[in-house]
Amino acid sequence: MGFFSLLLLSAALAMDAFSVAVTDGMILNNMRIRDALKIGILFGLFQFLMPCIGSGVSSLAADYIESFDHWIVFFLLSFLGIKMIIDSRKEQEIPKNPLSLASLLLMAAATSIDALAAGVSLAAIGAPIFFSCSVIGITAFLFSFSGAILGRRFGSRLEGKAEIAGGVVLILIGLKTLIEHLFSL
Repeated sequence: MGFFSLLLLSAALAMDAFSVAVTDGMILNNMRIRDALKIGILFGLFQFLMPCIGSGVSSLAADYIESFDHWIVFFLLSFLGIKMIIDSRKEQEIPKNPLSLASLLLMAAATSIDALAAGVSLAAIGAPIFFSCSVIGITAFLFSFSGAILGRRFGSRLEGKAEIAGGVVLILIGLKTLIEHLFSL
């Protein structure tokens, strides 16, 4: 696999992370650069680790994982999206950070499950795994960090509706992933 192809793969894998990071940026009130870095680092780390793990998995296990990975993404992102919408409807006396570390970790894992299968594919074609995973992780970091910054700008325009919009976006990403996999069979 050439470097340009690896960059295209990395960008494709980072798109869901980018979308979720935009949502995170929309929701976090008074988000600082440090918060965007946290999002970028977590998403980039997961995008790095999953193909590393996937490369160690046999092709039989990859077929098994691919048979239900879209359901995991759908349920995790839908659960988080519905929770965000419900939480937005509750009266809150003290502003809170709607995205806890646990939620960020779940979203990072959910958006990087497809990278697990990519790791299996990279190993199958003999690509240098550590280098490939590093490019994937760095790309995801850059996309996620940028997405969080962009989301912050959109979130200030949406004011109180940002959490609802963010929840809807997460549900739609999960639904898109499910539909793509179901119709590609």
